[in-house]
Amino acid sequence: MSIGSDEPGFVARPQLSDDVARVVRRRIFEGTYPAGEYLRLDQLAVDLGISVTPVREALLNLRAEGLLVQHPRRGFMVVRFTARDLADVADVQAYVGGELAARAAENISAEQLSELKAIQDNLERAYRDADPDRAVRLNHEYHRLINVAADSPKLTQFMSGITRYQPESVFPTLEGWPAQSIRDHRRLIDALERRDPDAARRAIAEHFTVGVAPLTEHLIARGVIAKESEGG
Repeated sequence: MSIGSDEPGFVARPQLSDDVARVVRRRIFEGTYPAGEYLRLDQLAVDLGISVTPVREALLNLRAEGLLVQHPRRGFMVVRFTARDLADVADVQAYVGGELAARAAENISAEQLSELKAIQDNLERAYRDADPDRAVRLNHEYHRLINVAADSPKLTQFMSGITRYQPESVFPTLEGWPAQSIRDHRRLIDALERRDPDAARRAIAEHFTVGVAPLTEHLIARGVIAKESEGG
């Protein structure tokens, strides 16, 4: 599977290993690389049109994230994860994201609020146009702006690390998710506009947790994650 035009947003940057990790992570979450499959450094390098070095760095990072395990003389194997893993990620996102949203409600400027509304308008347009890649990018911009408004760099760093474990590219494809996302995002904007930290915290926490059930069902159906009875 060549990366080319079928992997939007892949561009050469100084931290090329980060791009490789993002693509491999996405393929794992989409089921392209199923649990138990071994990833070959040389094949991935050819596939992506790059040298082996950034590929090795990316796979080592994904091993640190728990998505891969390294076996001597065999390479990196995709690890099977469970529905509980997915719920745990969402719970941590809800807690950290809730605190960031509460702080944003106290700090957000009129300019930032206006920009957030513009991003949301474009996100809703992307949903209507059935453009999942643009929707993922705009959703990221929406949440990033809230984190910037929170003015809490360390919490934002934690949140960024947590989000890596959530298959963001899958959400726009879930039945009913665009409408749910729009409702949640508007509710959060309303809380920010009213400078209500508690309402902002509740809105974003529920946004992260409400998607667990449909996402879990979708990934189980595709064989990407295991049911609890299969997960050890």
